[in-house]
Amino acid sequence: MNIVLLVILVANALISYKAFNDSSFFRKYEFHIGSIRSGEQYRMFSSGFLHVDLMHLLFNMFTLYMFAPFVINSVGAMYFAYLYFGSLIAGNLLTLYFHKDEYYYRAVGASGAVMGIIYSAILLEPNLYMYGFIPGYIFGFAYLLFSIYGMKAKSDNIGHVAHFGGAIGGFGITLAKFPFLITEESKTVIALLVPIVILFIMAKMKKI
Repeated sequence: MNIVLLVILVANALISYKAFNDSSFFRKYEFHIGSIRSGEQYRMFSSGFLHVDLMHLLFNMFTLYMFAPFVINSVGAMYFAYLYFGSLIAGNLLTLYFHKDEYYYRAVGASGAVMGIIYSAILLEPNLYMYGFIPGYIFGFAYLLFSIYGMKAKSDNIGHVAHFGGAIGGFGITLAKFPFLITEESKTVIALLVPIVILFIMAKMKKI
């Protein structure tokens, strides 16, 4: 396993485990609009290493483990790290934009970063399959549609908006390095844009 991927997986596991057993630690580093707007911008980064529970952590880390090799093999470990952390920040920036006036809003999770890696992997390997039988683009599309449901329900502390921000980050950072994909894989590019466009249309119509 690549060392950069291993460090990210271990960091998420250790920090999340600490937070599972220390609520004050969890509250100090979670994404919280009021705290961020009062100057605690470090939460934009730290919240990406916290998870709601063990299942949330395992799902994100397993998904990352499945998709990351496609990205690392194509762009190298350092650009993979840039993609991961760039998508994490992009996810939280979009969350801040959507919820900037909701000072009580809280969220955690590496979902934005993971979604960025999913989008990057699908762009780089359009024919990849998740879990051996689900086409990657179907998985990514379904994952984002689930996020729209989560945004409407607002029933947990998972950063559903961050999924979209992360997708945009991974999408943009990957195309910046490989702009030829826009013409060579135009169908994949368009397919990945669809759920993002749906989000912004729904937001404009105040449906979410």
